[in-house]
Amino acid sequence: MTWWRRLLQRDRVERQLDAELRDHFERMVADYVKSGMTGPEARRRARLAFGGMEQVKEDCRDVRGTRWLDEIAQDVRYGLRILRRSPAFTLVAVASLALGIGANSAIFALVDGVLLKSLPVREPQRLVMVDGGSWTNPIWEQLRDRQSEWAEGATAWSDERFDLSRGGATEFVEGIWASGGFFDVLGVPAVLGRTFSATDDRRDGGPDGPVAVISYAFWQRRFGGEAGVIGQTLTLDRIPFIIVGVTPPAFLGPTPGRSFDVAVPLGTQAVVRGQGSLDARSYWFLEIMARLKPGQTADQATAALRAIQPQVRTATLPEDWPPPMLEQYLRDGLTLVPAAAGPAGFRARYEQPLWIIMAVVALVLLIACANIANLMLARASGRRHELTMRLALGASRFRIARQLLVESLLLAVAGAALGLLFAQWGSRLIVAQLSTPRSTVVLDLALDWRVVGFTALVAVGTALLFGIAPALRIRRVDPIEALKEQSRAFAGDGRRVFGSPLLVVQVACTLVLVVAAGLFMRTFGKLATLDIGLDREAVLVVDVDVTRSSSGEDGRLALHERIREAVAAVPGVSNASLSRITPVSGAGWNGPIELRDRPEVPTRERMSFYNSTTPGWFATMGTKLRAGRDFNERDVMGAPPVAIPNETFVKRYVKGNPIGQTIRYETGPSGMNQVEIVGVAQDAAYRAVRDPIPPVLHLPVAQAHDGGAPARLSLSARAASGSPALLTRSVAEAISRVDRDVSLTFRPLASFIDGALVRERLLAMLSGFFAGLALLLAGIGLYGMTAYSVSRRRAEIGIRMALGAHSARVVAMVLKKIALPVCLGLMAGAGLSYWAARYVGTLLYDLDARDPLTFAGAVIFLAVVSLVAAWVPARRAAAIDPARVLHEG
Repeated sequence: MTWWRRLLQRDRVERQLDAELRDHFERMVADYVKSGMTGPEARRRARLAFGGMEQVKEDCRDVRGTRWLDEIAQDVRYGLRILRRSPAFTLVAVASLALGIGANSAIFALVDGVLLKSLPVREPQRLVMVDGGSWTNPIWEQLRDRQSEWAEGATAWSDERFDLSRGGATEFVEGIWASGGFFDVLGVPAVLGRTFSATDDRRDGGPDGPVAVISYAFWQRRFGGEAGVIGQTLTLDRIPFIIVGVTPPAFLGPTPGRSFDVAVPLGTQAVVRGQGSLDARSYWFLEIMARLKPGQTADQATAALRAIQPQVRTATLPEDWPPPMLEQYLRDGLTLVPAAAGPAGFRARYEQPLWIIMAVVALVLLIACANIANLMLARASGRRHELTMRLALGASRFRIARQLLVESLLLAVAGAALGLLFAQWGSRLIVAQLSTPRSTVVLDLALDWRVVGFTALVAVGTALLFGIAPALRIRRVDPIEALKEQSRAFAGDGRRVFGSPLLVVQVACTLVLVVAAGLFMRTFGKLATLDIGLDREAVLVVDVDVTRSSSGEDGRLALHERIREAVAAVPGVSNASLSRITPVSGAGWNGPIELRDRPEVPTRERMSFYNSTTPGWFATMGTKLRAGRDFNERDVMGAPPVAIPNETFVKRYVKGNPIGQTIRYETGPSGMNQVEIVGVAQDAAYRAVRDPIPPVLHLPVAQAHDGGAPARLSLSARAASGSPALLTRSVAEAISRVDRDVSLTFRPLASFIDGALVRERLLAMLSGFFAGLALLLAGIGLYGMTAYSVSRRRAEIGIRMALGAHSARVVAMVLKKIALPVCLGLMAGAGLSYWAARYVGTLLYDLDARDPLTFAGAVIFLAVVSLVAAWVPARRAAAIDPARVLHEG
């Protein structure tokens, strides 16, 4: 029987062994009785001949090869008894480890969900994406029709938000426009019903009309998991779709960080949005993914794709691009990149912050390990009589060191078990912080083998880290010390600071964390208070969609104006205006301008962003006019075209006084447009808060240079007082009175700005929390080591005070012993922080990664915390009663 089978059947094997040995012993006794001995004498002789029962059992276990397992089981049982005898120590150690290991597991779960997990689809390693951002539908149709030439299959999709409401306030769900082969190419079957196919992906809606496939979570949430959901109607953007299938629960969608509720065929966009969006050659909105043929590599597929590229590019030339941009378009090569985990956008945004936070929590765990190592050294010192007595009685140093390591492992296992629970809660809390009202972040955080394996590895590593110091110290123990009641050899001289190397490590790691927290918190503070040229607190933004209004395309401008006037008349609204782009929403609209004095300048160096606004928009948003005038009611179609650039635009492209000058710009199918500058606006954030202010040209909505009034505009309502969110109901009622078929979405402008700072807020919050935890652990460690040092020198301090030492001198004497390791730790931490600063520079804003003020503040703050932590036990030492100490001695 192999050793592992014996281990699994240990109780039965032990019973058999015990029965066999007792039977053998009784036979020996019987033989001695037959030789003429009395019963007692026979048993005595049998015991002498047989030897000790337990020793014989140990020899048998050695033969079986399981003695070491029995010894470890004994060590575990003994370790549990020892830990139960010290509940305070056990509680502190397990709590510290649970926080440290849990924090590491929580961040690793995020790393796993964002960076490591593949899409839950068939053979994800065979998936590739067409690199280079978004693509137009004409490009996709060209690649789709030729897909057999370069891949096994291809699909395209675009993330979208669909409105379930029938009018008024919107009720959004997360959706996907997906090509007919979307689910087949990914290898995602339906758990109920069917997925859609190429026949459903027609512009008229296919043979069954517009159809939809819903996610498992949406099925459960909205339909209660009813099997009869197949065939029901779901209204999306006022268009009825027939539900034909439900996807598996594990499939959240193709885009990391985002889950979908509803997927509809791409061709039905013509029913919902009109034909123009699918035919437009400058509407870039699709992601394109393909599945490689068996044995095909990404490079081979790229070569095959580039072979058909000339035909694809020529057939999809954008009509409204200038010649230089078209030439570049024809030259740019199509490239396929691995896509087992889906598009890289979300991963690219959070990869660096996640690895930085991973390093932060690793340092927190290292500090916790140093603390526990000091506690265990102190406990080992308190157990010196027990340990040296075991040595004196014949126990090996290895056996005692193993016992101490087993105790460490028990603490680590308990901490890891609690840490996994903490990790599940913590990782979900962090993901919730990533979400905004406009975008909900969803990640698969279910425990998998990577997270569990990482936690187990961390548990073993921490056990070795904090258990090795007391285990190694047993090598310096002399068994004769067991006979000396007042021995100090095991603990060392009380004059030496106990565990000072570990203290240096604690202080150094803590300083690194405090510096990092200072940098990230100052970055977030700068961005949160940055003057972005917009009034953050007073503006309510309403996305107005008049697509389903009966006014038609020709009446949109008039309808938008009636809506604006109705909102402006709402009590509590001081200004109301419309714009095509909402600042800091991530949306943008750009194109080249013409530089008359520099016609040879490349197109990319004369680009400008644009926005269409109504009169009063600058006042509504809190953006000042630096010169000239605002748009007015006379700036309409047929009137001289006008524009208002921002300060950056004027500095970059206009010479002299800008008022009255004319400029030409290219945007939309109308080609070149000439406008007169009538004002200059203050620089204000455009797409994001931390991006440099780009050149922006504001145009009147009423002049509609780019081909007509859009169906969707952003209405901004400025609150006269109080929170703008309080205006939501009255604004909705006012717009509903104008047209009940208008779809509305409400968000304060402040929420756009908050959403733009999610990454910076998360870094500041996590680094600040973990730096505070590190400070607490370091303070506890300093306090504990100082208190222990004082307790070891209690008799010495009593004698010094009896001989006339002043209390202040006693305090100074104690602090002096702590000062050296603290100073060494501060120096080491400053050097480590200076080296590590190179990795965080790109995440900072208007701040040097080696900012002297932040470094100096962190050093001073940590030095003060260290001083306070050591001063408390030092002050207690100065209050020792010398007479009592001498009497105790």
